[in-house]
Amino acid sequence: MPTHSAASPKPAPAAAPAPVGTPAAPTARLADIAAQAGVSEATVSRVFNGRAGVSPTTRQSVLAALDVLGYDRPVRLRQRSAGLIGLITPELNNPIFPALAQVIEQVLTRYGYTPLLCTQTPGGSTEDELVDMLVERGVTGIVFVSGLHADTTADMERYARLAGRGVPFVLINGYNELISAPFVSPDDRAAMRMAVQHLVELGHERIGLALGQRRFVPVLRKLEGFTAACRDILGQSDQDIESRIQHTLFSVEGGHAAAAALLEAGCTAVVCGSDLMAFGVVRAVRQHGLTVPGDVSVVGFDDSPLIAFADPPLTTIRQPVEAMGAAAVDALLEEINGNALHRAEFVFQPELVVRGSTGAARPRV
Repeated sequence: MPTHSAASPKPAPAAAPAPVGTPAAPTARLADIAAQAGVSEATVSRVFNGRAGVSPTTRQSVLAALDVLGYDRPVRLRQRSAGLIGLITPELNNPIFPALAQVIEQVLTRYGYTPLLCTQTPGGSTEDELVDMLVERGVTGIVFVSGLHADTTADMERYARLAGRGVPFVLINGYNELISAPFVSPDDRAAMRMAVQHLVELGHERIGLALGQRRFVPVLRKLEGFTAACRDILGQSDQDIESRIQHTLFSVEGGHAAAAALLEAGCTAVVCGSDLMAFGVVRAVRQHGLTVPGDVSVVGFDDSPLIAFADPPLTTIRQPVEAMGAAAVDALLEEINGNALHRAEFVFQPELVVRGSTGAARPRV
């Protein structure tokens, strides 16, 4: 079970800290830190010495510069943890999950909490086992990312039992009205409408959809959004739309498998439930002797890091990761502080990012 927590404090001098094994002069180190943080050396000195006149934002910039440059923090700058917060995510193969985890960990650290990252891998610890481990270690709260709460076939009583143990929690992706807790989600229905509208404007009518399994809430919402968009914008029948939908795995291999059936159905464009699936679709299109976007346009979902550097750069739906991660932490801290005001769902608007994987549909011969 991979876990992450704050490193054990190491002794450090009161002056500007030095990288391990680097005999740089104190003034040079101070200059490096000031340059990295975008502040003056005098400001860095004030932060180190705990003097007044430095805003919390500036202080955070200096601390971040220390971390980026590999310096130990002076003892006086090390905060005592306000408590442990568990973060349970699926396996980290999909880049969207590390991206979310990084944002959540950064925000938690800013509030003085120590994040404990727990990832689920096939054959490894289950969500329930991870929860038990975290509770036994006295965590102050837990953030669930795309967990069992998103599976409509799972038993939601586990979350009632967790609440009964006095542990506040917040859930990302996969709203379930049976769970009394804050939820944070992107608007999956709106995302699909954006994708379909974009492709229709490029002249596409035979638009396919590659998604994960139906039992997951985000999948059902994407399915609803896609079907409604094709019906409203293109005037297509539900039966016709259904013939262009493939349920598979949220992976490159899943996208590749779905693409074969969608190309057979005559699709000139494919909307995918994840960026990894989109990569699989692109690979399948090329194996069929076709090009992207010349013959087939492809739209991903997530806008994970480095997606813009794919070949071709991927048009995708961007999840507002930073806003969602910050909102999840804010909602959890409200729960921890006994100020729970909104135990429903916070829905965030996604954004269509147009790049090179979508283009005009070729005229029918």
